[in-house]
Amino acid sequence: MNAWNRRRVAKIVIPIAAWLVGIIFVIPILYMVLTSLHAPQDAQTYPPSWGAPLTLDNYAGLFTSANPITPALINSVITSVISTLLVLALAIPAAYALAIRPVRKWSDVMFFFLSTKMLPMVAGILPLYLFTTKVINMPDNVIILILIYTAMNLPIAVWMMRSFLVEVPPAIIEAASIDGASTFRILTRIVAPIAMPGVAATSLICFIFAWNEQLYAKVLTSVAAQTGPVYVNTLIQTEHAYLAELAAGATLISLPVLIAGFAAQDKLVQGLSLGAVK
Repeated sequence: MNAWNRRRVAKIVIPIAAWLVGIIFVIPILYMVLTSLHAPQDAQTYPPSWGAPLTLDNYAGLFTSANPITPALINSVITSVISTLLVLALAIPAAYALAIRPVRKWSDVMFFFLSTKMLPMVAGILPLYLFTTKVINMPDNVIILILIYTAMNLPIAVWMMRSFLVEVPPAIIEAASIDGASTFRILTRIVAPIAMPGVAATSLICFIFAWNEQLYAKVLTSVAAQTGPVYVNTLIQTEHAYLAELAAGATLISLPVLIAGFAAQDKLVQGLSLGAVK
């Protein structure tokens, strides 16, 4: 087979393979959504009853039960959004200093940020639990989760934002400085709009990490600060697994991330590919 035929075959085989891989990844999600639309008795059948009647009772039950999901969703929104805003407020100036106005040994600073992610999450549970319950006496509080998620996402945000801000033309910043613009004005009026795709990509990734986090939320909260993933975990019990309700809760928890991803899809792709090709 000559080179022309190989390229022709590759143009046919690669898209088909990509579609097959995509379908394999989508099938579990479709099964989860379909299970959430079945009655509990139909969801428990094996093999699955694909032709069973569809209903929205499982979703309604999450909001009307004795333990509704609404407070957990509100806590997830509060912790994810506020922690993401705090991360951006801290990461953008730090990345600006490391990219546009680099300090001495900036690579050591970047390695320090990266080294903070090397600690396993489970290793910090006991110190954080003792600190929140014994030292500051703030158990089951969303403020603690906000601070933890901010510290958890800050290193990766600084790394990402630096790679985006390096692409900002230095001539624009120099021209603004000559015109008398302050550092804050340069950062907010010039750098931020140019790096907006990177800001969108960084904020979306930090939001997803905070929204999906379960380990710290499971240990440090109980009722008042319970988040969505922790609530869904309560639907799994030793004596019975509420499969239909569990699938409905998992689908509901996944929707905000999917909506945010689709809404910022163009900026996410542009931001993640920024700087990839010189």
